Amino acid sequence: MSRSTLIVIAFLSITASSYGQASAPSASIAWLRAHYLRHGINASEWFAQSKDYSPQRLHAYTTLDDIAMIRQMGFDHVRLSIDPVIFDCPTTWEQCERVQILDQVIAKTLSLDLAVILAIHPSGQYKKGLATSDTAVGQLAILWGRIAAYYARLDPDRVFYEVLNEPELSDVFRWTGIEQRLVEEIRRNAPRHTILVAGANYSDIPDLVRLPQLADGNLVFVFHYYEPHIFTHQGASWGEAYWNALRHVPFPGSTDSLNDAIAGQTDDYARWRLTQYGLDHWDQQHVEGEIRFAAEWAKQRNVPLICDEFGVYRYFVSADDRQRWLATVRAVLEENKIGWTMWDYQGGFGVVSKDTGSTVEDEGVLKALGLRKQSSFAKPATHSEPLKEADHSRTEVHER
Repeated sequence: MSRSTLIVIAFLSITASSYGQASAPSASIAWLRAHYLRHGINASEWFAQSKDYSPQRLHAYTTLDDIAMIRQMGFDHVRLSIDPVIFDCPTTWEQCERVQILDQVIAKTLSLDLAVILAIHPSGQYKKGLATSDTAVGQLAILWGRIAAYYARLDPDRVFYEVLNEPELSDVFRWTGIEQRLVEEIRRNAPRHTILVAGANYSDIPDLVRLPQLADGNLVFVFHYYEPHIFTHQGASWGEAYWNALRHVPFPGSTDSLNDAIAGQTDDYARWRLTQYGLDHWDQQHVEGEIRFAAEWAKQRNVPLICDEFGVYRYFVSADDRQRWLATVRAVLEENKIGWTMWDYQGGFGVVSKDTGSTVEDEGVLKALGLRKQSSFAKPATHSEPLKEADHSRTEVHER
């Protein structure tokens, strides 16, 4: 073994150990690259989750100036959700305006020393095809091979490929086979890049811990965290039907603090779920227990782990409660040496607002994320402290 090789191995070992992540025998490039994904933001509803991918909208919805603002706010990476439709071009990708706009965004991101996650984020109908059709799986593998080859020229330290956002497949075994096939196709075309992999269904912790070993060493495992949904998705018009009627659900949740929220409900099922929320003692300790379990799972597997989605729908929740949940989850992730990517930049879970035509940062959220001086949050509201309903002037969008 050469002296230079020994130096590289020593460097990998020291760097990984300094984060409490890996021991010398198993240290790999994926551990080092995971450190570029410590505190990021999702740029959603831009290249995915939209019915309009015209060049005009792609240039205007989020802009290169927004990427600069993301850097200025203190984030170190951007997760780009990308619908496969973006790559459905009658010409070569070098001549396809949608792909060229995406290329400009990636180039701008890298020029600002930000890492970038390229996450395939198709529609629910597309995912249903993957659940039932081997042909659909083969088509996605071909697409991933083209994407991996096209971007293989970019910095492998800072450009990450994420196989699929929230597969929504309940069949764990089918998803494992699909994911392994896609990883192999990416690896054939981009041998140096790190690939992000996740569990089936909605990529939550229960999905993560059911994943078997995958045959590739250059992987970072990801999970999403929106627990409890009764708090993080209150007022949302998608998912569980009862979410839409929820208002002023506090965090932490306790029986006393939920009196107003329960009293304001006429739907028996919503009242039952709110009652359960209080009885489950959703507080910092509860969050710590869940995320610590994921961290221990990753430690036992000796794999790097990040949480690349977490957030709170902002229109029907107290700002203090939202910030308190974000601060709690962010701190627990960091305590467990897990990088994070908040959902999202400007959507319904956003860190900025563009409702008035200008871009306004949410200083409270930035403080909760540790990107500004720490704020002291007010005590959780109780039944004697009525909450003011948030203004909801934007159209609701299916964001997950």
